[in-house]
Amino acid sequence: MVTISQLTELLGWASVINVGYLFLATIILMFMRGTVSSIHIKMFNMDEKELNSKYFDFLSIYKIVTLVFMVAPYIALKIMGQ
Repeated sequence: MVTISQLTELLGWASVINVGYLFLATIILMFMRGTVSSIHIKMFNMDEKELNSKYFDFLSIYKIVTLVFMVAPYIALKIMGQ
């Protein structure tokens, strides 16, 4: 059986990992866009405008999912624990 404390710790570390990945992906897309875009254009046969839209969609959906399913429950459990 998982305790509230264990679940809180799990969500806390999952939040750190997901936010870290989101930050890393954003930094890579900001500073290495040309390299990453050229790879993805060749892999998926897309034009650059469509690919930029897909990057934005990915980052925005990933951010929302991370906030809703990791960060918000972690904060709620921390508040309940006090």
